[in-house]
Amino acid sequence: MQKIVFHNERNKIHPLKGKIKKYKNWLMAITAEEGGEIDEIHFIFCDDDYVLEINRNFLNHDYFTDIITFPYSQEKNKLKADIYISIDTVRSNAEEYNESFENELNRVMAHGLLHLLGYNDKSEFESELMRKMEDGCVLLWNSENY
Repeated sequence: MQKIVFHNERNKIHPLKGKIKKYKNWLMAITAEEGGEIDEIHFIFCDDDYVLEINRNFLNHDYFTDIITFPYSQEKNKLKADIYISIDTVRSNAEEYNESFENELNRVMAHGLLHLLGYNDKSEFESELMRKMEDGCVLLWNSENY
């Protein structure tokens, strides 16, 4: 059974309020399109300080970021992970890039899922491909064809 859980840490309002089922269907559609299967994924929506603490304690990085993904599955394309998303950074990035909060949040959520599906963003080529995949995921969300 595919399990997707959304946690809200340190945010006054849940960022997916009223759309949880739609988000689950969207994430499962992306995963299926890429030949994967969700075992269990936890999306943890939090603030900058929470993500910074995780970045410092687990990755030895001392900087803010919008997303941190911890994969747990040993099987290729059977996804099990915790994905931490800073709502503060998503909101500031949306403003900086003149994007809606929802589209930026969707891009970041898709980014984490795509990493689990084997996409990387270390090289320029990989970053360009990742961005195209993210854009396709956002278009899918907006089309509601899933």
